[in-house]
Amino acid sequence: MVRGTITRLVSAAGAMVIAVVLTFGFAPGAAAAPKKDEPNAMEIKGKGISKSIVIRQADEPRLFEMLFTEVDWLAAARPQTSAPKSGKLGDKYTLTILVKDAPSQTYDLYPQAAGGPRAYRPAKQPSGKKAAGWFYGRLSMSESLRLSGAPLEAKPDVVNGGIGGGVGENLNADVNPVESASEVFGEIRRLFLLNGAVLLAILVGLAGMAFLIRRRI
Repeated sequence: MVRGTITRLVSAAGAMVIAVVLTFGFAPGAAAAPKKDEPNAMEIKGKGISKSIVIRQADEPRLFEMLFTEVDWLAAARPQTSAPKSGKLGDKYTLTILVKDAPSQTYDLYPQAAGGPRAYRPAKQPSGKKAAGWFYGRLSMSESLRLSGAPLEAKPDVVNGGIGGGVGENLNADVNPVESASEVFGEIRRLFLLNGAVLLAILVGLAGMAFLIRRRI
Protein backbone atom coordinates (compact mmCIF):
# COMPACT_ATOMS: atom_id res chain seq x y z
CA MET A 1 0.00 0.00 0.00
CA VAL A 2 2.74 2.44 1.03
CA ARG A 3 4.84 1.51 -2.00
CA GLY A 4 1.92 2.16 -4.34
CA THR A 5 1.27 5.52 -2.72
CA ILE A 6 4.93 6.55 -3.16
CA THR A 7 4.85 5.54 -6.82
CA ARG A 8 1.74 7.63 -7.42
CA LEU A 9 3.28 10.67 -5.65
CA VAL A 10 6.49 10.41 -7.67
CA SER A 11 4.51 10.18 -10.91
CA ALA A 12 2.41 13.20 -9.94
CA ALA A 13 5.51 15.24 -9.05
CA GLY A 14 7.12 14.33 -12.36
CA ALA A 15 4.01 15.38 -14.27
CA MET A 16 3.93 18.73 -12.48
CA VAL A 17 7.60 19.44 -13.26
CA ILE A 18 7.07 18.62 -16.93
CA ALA A 19 4.03 20.91 -17.03
CA VAL A 20 6.05 23.79 -15.58
CA VAL A 21 8.87 23.19 -18.05
CA LEU A 22 6.51 23.24 -21.02
CA THR A 23 4.69 26.32 -19.71
CA PHE A 24 7.80 28.50 -19.32
CA GLY A 25 9.62 27.10 -22.30
CA PHE A 26 12.99 26.20 -20.78
CA ALA A 27 12.98 22.45 -21.41
CA PRO A 28 16.30 21.20 -22.81
CA GLY A 29 16.35 21.63 -26.56
CA ALA A 30 13.23 23.80 -26.61
CA ALA A 31 13.03 25.75 -29.84
CA ALA A 32 13.29 29.53 -29.59
CA ALA A 33 10.43 31.65 -30.84
CA PRO A 34 10.93 32.60 -34.49
CA LYS A 35 12.26 36.12 -34.99
CA LYS A 36 10.50 38.59 -37.19
CA ASP A 37 12.25 39.85 -40.30
CA GLU A 38 15.15 42.02 -39.21
CA PRO A 39 17.36 44.44 -41.18
CA ASN A 40 20.29 42.72 -42.84
CA ALA A 41 21.99 45.65 -44.58
CA MET A 42 22.27 49.45 -44.78
CA GLU A 43 22.70 51.45 -48.00
CA ILE A 44 24.34 54.89 -48.10
CA LYS A 45 24.13 57.47 -50.89
CA GLY A 46 25.28 61.05 -50.91
CA LYS A 47 27.82 63.65 -51.92
CA GLY A 48 31.18 62.19 -52.82
CA ILE A 49 29.82 58.64 -53.07
CA SER A 50 29.91 57.61 -56.73
CA LYS A 51 28.47 54.15 -56.09
CA SER A 52 26.10 53.46 -53.21
CA ILE A 53 27.75 51.87 -50.18
CA VAL A 54 26.15 48.75 -48.72
CA ILE A 55 27.05 47.63 -45.20
CA ARG A 56 25.89 44.07 -44.52
CA GLN A 57 25.25 42.79 -41.02
CA ALA A 58 26.71 39.37 -41.83
CA ASP A 59 29.97 40.80 -43.18
CA GLU A 60 30.56 43.78 -40.87
CA PRO A 61 28.46 43.30 -37.71
CA ARG A 62 30.07 46.03 -35.58
CA LEU A 63 30.00 48.63 -38.33
CA PHE A 64 26.42 47.68 -39.23
CA GLU A 65 25.32 48.05 -35.60
CA MET A 66 27.06 51.42 -35.28
CA LEU A 67 25.33 52.73 -38.39
CA PHE A 68 21.97 51.18 -37.52
CA THR A 69 21.85 52.91 -34.12
CA GLU A 70 21.93 56.27 -35.89
CA VAL A 71 18.44 55.71 -37.33
CA ASP A 72 16.77 52.70 -35.68
CA TRP A 73 14.77 54.95 -33.32
CA LEU A 74 13.43 57.28 -36.04
CA ALA A 75 10.60 55.07 -37.30
CA ALA A 76 8.41 55.56 -34.22
CA ALA A 77 9.79 58.85 -32.86
CA ARG A 78 7.91 62.15 -32.89
CA PRO A 79 9.54 65.07 -34.73
CA GLN A 80 11.81 67.05 -32.42
CA THR A 81 12.53 70.26 -34.33
CA SER A 82 11.38 72.43 -37.21
CA ALA A 83 13.05 72.38 -40.61
CA PRO A 84 16.49 74.09 -40.43
CA LYS A 85 17.51 76.66 -43.03
CA SER A 86 18.73 74.86 -46.14
CA GLY A 87 21.97 76.83 -46.21
CA LYS A 88 22.95 75.49 -42.78
CA LEU A 89 22.37 71.80 -43.33
CA GLY A 90 25.57 70.85 -45.12
CA ASP A 91 25.91 67.73 -47.26
CA LYS A 92 23.08 65.21 -47.31
CA TYR A 93 23.50 61.45 -47.01
CA THR A 94 20.55 59.16 -47.60
CA LEU A 95 20.57 56.00 -45.53
CA THR A 96 18.23 53.14 -46.42
CA ILE A 97 17.52 50.18 -44.16
CA LEU A 98 17.28 46.90 -46.06
CA VAL A 99 15.31 43.86 -44.91
CA LYS A 100 16.18 40.78 -46.96
CA ASP A 101 17.94 43.22 -49.33
CA ALA A 102 14.67 45.10 -49.95
CA PRO A 103 14.24 48.78 -48.89
CA SER A 104 12.26 49.10 -45.66
CA GLN A 105 12.99 52.60 -44.29
CA THR A 106 14.89 55.60 -45.61
CA TYR A 107 16.25 58.71 -43.90
CA ASP A 108 18.22 61.80 -44.90
CA LEU A 109 21.17 62.52 -42.63
CA TYR A 110 22.99 65.84 -42.27
CA PRO A 111 26.09 65.19 -40.14
CA GLN A 112 27.56 68.69 -40.77
CA ALA A 113 24.43 70.74 -39.98
CA ALA A 114 24.97 73.95 -38.01
CA GLY A 115 24.21 73.34 -34.33
CA GLY A 116 24.69 69.60 -34.55
CA PRO A 117 23.70 66.66 -36.77
CA ARG A 118 20.13 66.51 -38.09
CA ALA A 119 18.02 63.70 -39.51
CA TYR A 120 14.93 63.93 -41.70
CA ARG A 121 12.23 61.28 -42.06
CA PRO A 122 10.52 61.59 -45.46
CA ALA A 123 6.78 60.95 -45.55
CA LYS A 124 7.20 58.53 -48.44
CA GLN A 125 8.72 55.32 -47.08
CA PRO A 126 9.27 51.96 -48.80
CA SER A 127 7.21 50.24 -46.10
CA GLY A 128 4.38 52.78 -46.14
CA LYS A 129 3.62 56.43 -45.58
CA LYS A 130 4.88 58.09 -42.40
CA ALA A 131 4.56 61.54 -40.89
CA ALA A 132 7.46 63.61 -42.17
CA GLY A 133 9.66 65.17 -39.51
CA TRP A 134 13.02 66.59 -38.46
CA PHE A 135 15.12 65.23 -35.61
CA TYR A 136 18.32 66.01 -33.76
CA GLY A 137 20.89 63.42 -34.79
CA ARG A 138 23.43 61.66 -32.62
CA LEU A 139 26.83 63.30 -32.28
CA SER A 140 28.40 60.09 -33.60
CA MET A 141 26.58 60.40 -36.95
CA SER A 142 29.52 61.88 -38.83
CA GLU A 143 31.99 59.25 -37.66
CA SER A 144 29.57 56.38 -38.28
CA LEU A 145 29.12 57.53 -41.86
CA ARG A 146 32.83 58.14 -42.33
CA LEU A 147 33.79 54.67 -41.10
CA SER A 148 31.20 53.30 -43.50
CA GLY A 149 32.92 55.02 -46.43
CA ALA A 150 31.46 58.53 -46.66
CA PRO A 151 34.05 61.25 -47.41
CA LEU A 152 33.82 63.10 -44.10
CA GLU A 153 36.37 64.57 -41.72
CA ALA A 154 37.38 62.28 -38.88
CA LYS A 155 35.78 63.02 -35.50
CA PRO A 156 36.84 60.02 -33.41
CA ASP A 157 36.31 61.79 -30.08
CA VAL A 158 32.51 61.66 -30.42
CA VAL A 159 32.21 57.89 -30.90
CA ASN A 160 31.17 55.87 -27.85
CA GLY A 161 33.02 52.79 -26.71
CA GLY A 162 36.58 54.06 -27.16
CA ILE A 163 36.66 53.68 -30.92
CA GLY A 164 38.02 57.20 -31.23
CA GLY A 165 41.60 56.30 -30.39
CA GLY A 166 41.63 53.56 -32.99
CA VAL A 167 40.37 55.23 -36.14
CA GLY A 168 41.34 53.14 -39.09
CA GLU A 169 41.17 49.88 -37.19
CA ASN A 170 39.24 47.00 -38.67
CA LEU A 171 35.69 47.06 -37.30
CA ASN A 172 34.89 43.59 -38.61
CA ALA A 173 34.52 41.37 -35.55
CA ASP A 174 33.12 37.96 -34.91
CA VAL A 175 31.41 39.10 -31.71
CA ASN A 176 28.25 41.18 -31.90
CA PRO A 177 27.82 42.88 -28.49
CA VAL A 178 24.04 43.23 -28.89
CA GLU A 179 23.56 39.55 -29.71
CA SER A 180 25.93 38.54 -26.90
CA ALA A 181 23.99 40.60 -24.35
CA SER A 182 20.71 39.06 -25.52
CA GLU A 183 22.15 35.57 -25.13
CA VAL A 184 23.39 36.34 -21.60
CA PHE A 185 19.98 37.65 -20.49
CA GLY A 186 18.33 34.63 -22.05
CA GLU A 187 20.61 32.26 -20.14
CA ILE A 188 19.92 34.10 -16.86
CA ARG A 189 16.16 33.85 -17.46
CA ARG A 190 16.38 30.12 -18.16
CA LEU A 191 18.49 29.63 -15.01
CA PHE A 192 15.90 31.33 -12.79
CA LEU A 193 13.07 29.34 -14.31
CA LEU A 194 14.99 26.09 -13.96
CA ASN A 195 15.67 26.82 -10.29
CA GLY A 196 11.95 27.47 -9.81
CA ALA A 197 11.10 24.08 -11.30
CA VAL A 198 13.62 22.32 -9.06
CA LEU A 199 12.23 24.10 -5.99
CA LEU A 200 8.70 23.09 -6.96
CA ALA A 201 9.75 19.44 -7.33
CA ILE A 202 11.40 19.51 -3.89
CA LEU A 203 8.30 21.02 -2.29
CA VAL A 204 6.08 18.37 -3.89
CA GLY A 205 8.41 15.65 -2.63
CA LEU A 206 8.40 17.04 0.89
CA ALA A 207 4.61 17.28 0.84
CA GLY A 208 4.39 13.66 -0.28
CA MET A 209 6.75 12.51 2.47
CA ALA A 210 4.74 14.43 5.09
CA PHE A 211 1.56 12.84 3.82
CA LEU A 212 3.04 9.32 4.07
CA ILE A 213 4.35 9.96 7.58
CA ARG A 214 0.94 11.15 8.73
CA ARG A 215 -0.73 8.10 7.17
CA ARG A 216 1.64 5.72 8.94
CA ILE A 217 1.14 7.51 12.26
